[in-house]
Amino acid sequence: MNWQENILLCSESQPGITATSLSFNPINWQQLCFVGESSVTIWHIERIKDEHHLKRNPVELPDEQGSISPHEDLFFPVSRSDDPYHGPDLPVSAIAGLVGDEAETFVPRNSIKTFVHPTAYCWTATSEIYMGCKEGYILAIDADKHSVSILQPKPPPEYMQKISDVVSYVRREVQKKKGGKLNDLQKPIFSMAFCNEGLYAAGRDGILLFYHIKDLQYEMKVCADISQPISSLIFSPDYASLLLATDQGPVYSYKPAHSGEAVKLLDTCSSCFLAADFLTPGNKYCVSVTVAGEVQVWLLEDGTCLGKLNLDTEATAMACCPSSNSVAVGTRRGQIYFLDVTKAEAPRVVHRIFLSDFPVLSLHYDQSGQFLIARTTEGHVFILDARPSKLFQVLGYIVLADEVLDLSVVSDFKNDLVEVMVLLNVAEVQRARLEIFCLSSAITTDNDKCVNDQGMFNASVLKNKQYELDYPLRSAVKLKDNIVYGYCTCAPFICKYHLSEENMSEDPPVFSSEQRIPSNQFGSGFLCVSPNSQWLAAAAKDGVLFIYNTSTMDILAQKHCHSYQGGGIRSVTFSMDGNFILVNDANDGALVCLKWKKIKKTEVEEATFYWQSLLDTLNKSISDENVVLKSMAEWQFDPGSTSKSLAEEKFKEASLKSPGVDGTEEDGNVTNTNDMTWIGQKIQKVIREETQRFANQKEELQTGIKKLRKTIQKMMHENEQVPDIEKLEHQEFNLDMEEQEKLQAEAEQEVARARKEIEMENLANCYLQDFIKYECWDAMCVKGCAVKCFHMDCEVKNYPLQERSKEELETLGKVLRLKDSETADLKVQKEDLEAEAETEEEGEKEAKAVADDGESFCLIGSLSSQYGGDTSILYHQRDLHTKEQRVNQIVLLKIKAEKFLTQEEKEKAEMLAKLEMEKRLAATDDDRLRALDDMMGGVLEVRKEDILKMEIPPPPFISKPEDLWNDEEKRLFGEYERKVKELNEEKEEYKQTLENEWKKLEASIQETTRNFDETVCKLSERKVKSDMVIYQEELKIVNLTCDLLLDEELDTREAGLYNCLTKKKKEKVKKAKTILTAKNKVDAYTATYKDAVDEEKNLERRFPKQFADIPDDLFDELFQLYSSRPKNPRTEILLDTANPYGNCSDSEDYKDALTLLMKAMDELDSPEHMPEGLEQSTWEKFCQARRNKMESEELVKWKALKLAEMQAFFQRRTDENEKMKSQIENIFKELTWLQEKKMKLQQNLIVQFVLKQGQVELKSTEIPDYSDAILIKKSVVEELNSSILTQGEKKIAAIIEFKEFSRGIRQLEWEHKKMRMQIEDLKEKARDIVILPISKDCQLFLTVLNYDSHIAQHIAGMEETLRFMDKLHKKNVKNHQKKIGELKKCIRLKEEANYELSLQLKEMLVSVSERRNIFEAADTRDISEKITRQRYQEILKQKNLRDLIKEQKEEFESLQSELEILRARRPPHI
Repeated sequence: MNWQENILLCSESQPGITATSLSFNPINWQQLCFVGESSVTIWHIERIKDEHHLKRNPVELPDEQGSISPHEDLFFPVSRSDDPYHGPDLPVSAIAGLVGDEAETFVPRNSIKTFVHPTAYCWTATSEIYMGCKEGYILAIDADKHSVSILQPKPPPEYMQKISDVVSYVRREVQKKKGGKLNDLQKPIFSMAFCNEGLYAAGRDGILLFYHIKDLQYEMKVCADISQPISSLIFSPDYASLLLATDQGPVYSYKPAHSGEAVKLLDTCSSCFLAADFLTPGNKYCVSVTVAGEVQVWLLEDGTCLGKLNLDTEATAMACCPSSNSVAVGTRRGQIYFLDVTKAEAPRVVHRIFLSDFPVLSLHYDQSGQFLIARTTEGHVFILDARPSKLFQVLGYIVLADEVLDLSVVSDFKNDLVEVMVLLNVAEVQRARLEIFCLSSAITTDNDKCVNDQGMFNASVLKNKQYELDYPLRSAVKLKDNIVYGYCTCAPFICKYHLSEENMSEDPPVFSSEQRIPSNQFGSGFLCVSPNSQWLAAAAKDGVLFIYNTSTMDILAQKHCHSYQGGGIRSVTFSMDGNFILVNDANDGALVCLKWKKIKKTEVEEATFYWQSLLDTLNKSISDENVVLKSMAEWQFDPGSTSKSLAEEKFKEASLKSPGVDGTEEDGNVTNTNDMTWIGQKIQKVIREETQRFANQKEELQTGIKKLRKTIQKMMHENEQVPDIEKLEHQEFNLDMEEQEKLQAEAEQEVARARKEIEMENLANCYLQDFIKYECWDAMCVKGCAVKCFHMDCEVKNYPLQERSKEELETLGKVLRLKDSETADLKVQKEDLEAEAETEEEGEKEAKAVADDGESFCLIGSLSSQYGGDTSILYHQRDLHTKEQRVNQIVLLKIKAEKFLTQEEKEKAEMLAKLEMEKRLAATDDDRLRALDDMMGGVLEVRKEDILKMEIPPPPFISKPEDLWNDEEKRLFGEYERKVKELNEEKEEYKQTLENEWKKLEASIQETTRNFDETVCKLSERKVKSDMVIYQEELKIVNLTCDLLLDEELDTREAGLYNCLTKKKKEKVKKAKTILTAKNKVDAYTATYKDAVDEEKNLERRFPKQFADIPDDLFDELFQLYSSRPKNPRTEILLDTANPYGNCSDSEDYKDALTLLMKAMDELDSPEHMPEGLEQSTWEKFCQARRNKMESEELVKWKALKLAEMQAFFQRRTDENEKMKSQIENIFKELTWLQEKKMKLQQNLIVQFVLKQGQVELKSTEIPDYSDAILIKKSVVEELNSSILTQGEKKIAAIIEFKEFSRGIRQLEWEHKKMRMQIEDLKEKARDIVILPISKDCQLFLTVLNYDSHIAQHIAGMEETLRFMDKLHKKNVKNHQKKIGELKKCIRLKEEANYELSLQLKEMLVSVSERRNIFEAADTRDISEKITRQRYQEILKQKNLRDLIKEQKEEFESLQSELEILRARRPPHI
């Protein structure tokens, strides 16, 4: 941007990058450093004539560990491997499936690096950049090469190294003992400044450091410590002082030459303004407070800050008292500070009140200055006496049910009342609620009757009234005539309400708005009314202030005071006379004071009258209260203390010192009330009074409780001694049933909560169980089951199958239909081929059939056909070339296999099923079984196993003593014993029989289970083979899936390359346009430059002619003066040797440079430099000529610089265009390679073979290279051989036919030659006809019907011929020039060859002389002469041949030239 002329030179967008800093290179304005959160970009501003272009050069920053790795292009990898099985190695973007611009910038998650975060940087005198990082590194960036280096601390000497190691060790040990973390010596740098001596840097620790940098090492020195975070460092223009700006506001100065401490220059607060108000009487001073708690007093006339005071606490509200020069400031900790501002230059704190633990949200004075209303959170509103004479007494407080949004105060001087209107936020309804209560002077005179013991006002004193409005409001103000204005929350308009007593039929009454005034503001806003209630101010977040007339609601004025980005307007205050308005923003730190420019005279008079009447009322109070205020001592406070902690410590001390009080009781005694809240003091006072009032009863209760405790403990001890059945539970000794019930209720709640959590967890587990059961069991059409062996660890599981979905069945049906159609088509083609090949032998057909049977499972790639799989519907592995075929093959491989049964097995299965059905039918008819059970107890005979149940009943006399038995009884007893013995013998015999049968059954069971186990083992072996077949099919599916994925990746890569190619082509078109435009501009400017050079030379040549009439000695002296130039024509600058950047005025244009040069020429043009004897007019003429010459030279220099810059721009664009061409060529090569790979992968299929073990044997351990091998069928080779034989026979027949046909060709050639000779004769005859003396014009006139049009066509043809000849002539000239250039080049080469031959000749002469001497010595002269003569004859013969060739060539050229002349003379035939 040219800010002087407000012209945009160039621009570039960087979407998605947040800029943190931007600066120009002080040495070269055409370099720009753009710093983001974790990126750095060097922008080069290139220009060609009046056009400017931005070129982006990103800088690769190191990662967080400080390692610098070269940039890796993931879209165009440098190296790649080509696996014949897995395919080529493709970029990760193609594997991820990305095609568009994301493919070029995609980085995998494991390759993403977190770079360092720049915090501060500065330019050096060598166009380098020193940059500090958040991680503690210091970087050196070369702005020309865009490279990064990390500066390292210079290692100290050996003796210093030992000392530093000891100090570091001691520091670490001390830090460990303190329990803190080890601090890094290298801390982040957040500000930098460069000078000739080195680099100054600072951070958040407030320490100013100096770095002496040499190469890539530095030495660090601590210069100053200001103990405040330093935000920026700036050198003065003479580089003698360094300015240190802090975040908190103070500004320090440091002089590097003196190496002293930093001196504070300015102590200001950097916090934003919170509120502002006018100091009584409101026409001279105003007071402001910042969020940080700094109070400032300003002069309204010129905005001078007269005094300030820092409270060192966070402020939340501020207001000025109308009845005195006191100011109240509320804080976030619930305190109110009262300031004495009777001396504007020295404000001071005179009192502080600690209201509550809640923050003070707003402070409001009534217009009489009698009450101070403080609004806090939780709906608390405190009423204070605003007069210093009453020591700012807290009168009481009220608690509102809802959140307070706004508060408005209206004074009624006639009735001595103050109405307070509170706007409440009612969450239940979308309406606003107003609560109005009145304050009378009675609450100050007789305060004890108005409040209860805890300081809360009685409801009868305040006379509360509630109103509900029809719209939700954000802010509301009340006027004296029951008029309320509210700023709506839901829509931007202002509502007007009239709170009349007539409409109060409901409780609370709902009022509708009488008028709605649309607002042109946006965002949440608020209202403020002037003291005389005639002006209403509306402000919002947009920063625009509107002033309305309260009677008509017309807009009197509007002013854009603050910006929306700064948070808009925070507060607005009118002065008491209405002449001034104070407006402050939320975040921009500006306080605006407005004054009326244009206003009605009546309104000014009304405001002035109201102000004067109010001052008359308050004058006496102001003077009296200011006297009291001045006499108050300054309040001393400790900003670091916390009241809460002090109160707790005092409470603990009091509880420990009180003697007759048990440690478990709470009496709440706090001796020091200075650090307690006002509410806390009231509560403490109530507790203390109640404690004193009921001290005797308390003591009696404590004594009774102690006795009762002893009694219960005794009863519990007795309870432990009684039996368990008589013991009582421990909770039965609990006398506090309420507490017990409370604890039980809490326990039940905890149990209910735990039960609910467990139920929810169980519910989640049940859901997970049902989901797993559905997925793994219910959804299976074939349930999972297993067969286990009895005597070995062997188990065979079946294959659970899930029912196919409707979509899968439709896809399968579609694929099967497609395969059937393809099979039918293939069958028709085979039938056609078989019909053509019926001549083949029958043995070959049988061999092919045998080969096809042999390859049934070998080439299919699995044994599925032997285990019930139908392979007839599958594609052959060699035919899977397209994507659709592979997808269909995967679908066909997933078909459910059915067991194959022979005809006998089918009949046997049907018979077994029929017998099973009969058994089931017989089992259902149970009439026979029921009759047998009814008649004979379910048995037809007594079974042997019933013997074991039989018992011989003993005789009845067995109970009598044996001595009393008679003979009959003895006989019966003998029979009894005999029967018992026989029965026992039968039992033993039956037991033996049962044991034998049991052993037989056991052996049978063992054999049966052993046979079952063998069957299961065989089944297991078959299961293993079936698993093998399944794995073979799955391997096929995996291979096909890999092929599909690779095909998809190749398609994705191809689409990505085409997208990149399209972008590159568009960029190339743009660059080509830029290059063409630049070339045209360079050519045009080159002509301008040459004209300027010629003009400059012409001026020098015209100089002797202009002064030819002066003597020669004067001319020579003038010519010397003509060549003299001023020594320093540039801008005079201060000799700032400390400025590292020097004079950086490289951007001076031609006009400025020429103006400076002409100013420097004034000294040379002075008459004192005029030669003696020269006239003044001649001198003036000479000075003008010299000025013209210097102006021309300066113009030539300036144009030369511009031309060099334009040529450099053109060359850079040309290089970029060549680079772009190279990139496009590389993309084309990549696409070609990719297409070749796709074709190769489509033909190079993965075929799965099933080979028998030991069938493939290798003689050596090395595996042969099958990279160039192909797989074909044996029949293909046999068919190829037969086709070769057939083609050979055909070729022999064709040769014979060709031999017969060649004879006819020769005859036709003879006839053709004959006809050609006839054509030549006819041409000769036509030539004779043409030579006849009849002119052509006569022939045309006689033969042509339309002679004029023919002549016009002839002329047009001649013109066309002439243009053609001109073009041909230019072409010939160009060719001749080219030949001349080639001849010159040949001449140059011949000259070089001649020179080399001359050198060789010298050597050969020496060699010849040596050979001559040898020859004479050897006496072989006769043989030599013969050879010489032969050689001479050959040379003569070659010379004659060259001459003959040269003559023939000249003759041929002359004939050719004559032929061209004849062709040129003869007009072309139309």
